[in-house]
Amino acid sequence: MASACTPACDADCFRKTIASEGFFGMYKGSAVNILLITPEKAIKLTANDYFRYHLASEEGKLSLPRAALAGGLAGLFQIVVTTPMELLKIQMQDAGRVASAARSAGREVKQFTAMDLTKKLLRERGILGLYKGVGATGVRDITFSMIYFPLMAIINDKGPRKADGSGEAVFYWSLMAGLVGGMTGAFLVTPLDVIKTRLQADSEKEFDGIVDCVQKTLKREGVTAFFKGGLCRIMVVAPLFGIAQMFYFLGVGEKILGMEQRKSV
Repeated sequence: MASACTPACDADCFRKTIASEGFFGMYKGSAVNILLITPEKAIKLTANDYFRYHLASEEGKLSLPRAALAGGLAGLFQIVVTTPMELLKIQMQDAGRVASAARSAGREVKQFTAMDLTKKLLRERGILGLYKGVGATGVRDITFSMIYFPLMAIINDKGPRKADGSGEAVFYWSLMAGLVGGMTGAFLVTPLDVIKTRLQADSEKEFDGIVDCVQKTLKREGVTAFFKGGLCRIMVVAPLFGIAQMFYFLGVGEKILGMEQRKSV
C-alpha cells in the first residue's frame, strides 16, 4: 500500500517543480483559471441562490435536504465551464512537465499555449473533446456543492449580524463561513478530484471510465492515493470560496435576480 500523503509530500512536489520548471512552472495553466474562474463562480453562486430561493418555504425556511439539493443543482450547472477549464489546466501542466523532462534529456519540445491545446482538442475530438472527464467532474462538483453550501449557510447564520438592521452577517463572519465550508468540502471530495484529474490527464487511455480508474488506483497505490494533493486543494479552495462568498454576500446575487434577500435556515 502507498504511504500516506503528508504535507512533506506536497512540499517535495513544490521543490521539484521549482527545480525542473522554475518559479513560473507553479503557474502553468493559470491563464485558463483566470479566464474561466469568474464565470464559473458566478454560475455556481447565483444558481445556488436561485434554487435556495425557489426551494424555500413561504416563511423563507430551507430544510437541510433542500439546501443540499440546491447546492447540488448549482454544482451541476457549473460543469459547463468547469470541465473545459480543468481539462485545459491539467493539459497545460502536463505539457510543462513533458517539456521540462525533454530539456533535461537534451531535447527540445514545442511549448503549447492554452489556445494551441484548445485548437488541438477541437480539431481531434470536436467540441466534446473539451468535456473529457465530464462525468467525474460532475460527481466532484455536485458532491462538493452539496457539502459546501448548506454548511456555509449554517455557519453564516450563527454569526454576528450587521448593525444596520439588515440581518446580514458581518463580512468577516461570511469570510470565515466560506473558509470553513470550502476547507471541509475540499477535503471530503479530494478522492473524487484525484479520479477526475487522472481521467483528464490520461493521454494513453489507461483508464476505461471512473470505476476502472478507482479499481486500478486502489490496486496499485492503495487508499491513500485518493488523498494525494489534499492539503494543496484545501489551501486553494478554502480562501477562494471564503473571499468569493464574502463579496457575494454584499448582495450581488439578489440584485442580478431581482430578488429580495431572504434568510434561509
